Amino acid sequence: MYSGKLIFTQVLEYVPQHSFRRCVQRYQGNRYVKRFTCQDQFRAMAFAQLSYRESLRDIEAYLAAQQNKLYHMGIQGRVARSTLADANEQRDWRIYSPLT
Repeated sequence: MYSGKLIFTQVLEYVPQHSFRRCVQRYQGNRYVKRFTCQDQFRAMAFAQLSYRESLRDIEAYLAAQQNKLYHMGIQGRVARSTLADANEQRDWRIYSPLT
């Protein structure tokens, strides 16, 4: 059995984490957040983009099917559709713009 890193995790290593954390602090992205951080949101949405998911329901179903791999992907907990929708609606888009 292969015990290395997942390909998704290897791809995300190219994202500059220091710059991302600095943008989160600048726009107060994790303010009043208890569980689903900006980092979790970014990883969930990046995974959805790379795996051609088309809707929040599709993202939720696919991530629920991969529940045992979420930790290895860097996502800290279960991703619910309502949580993802709230995060997409309430968080400032400028947090993620320098990553493009």
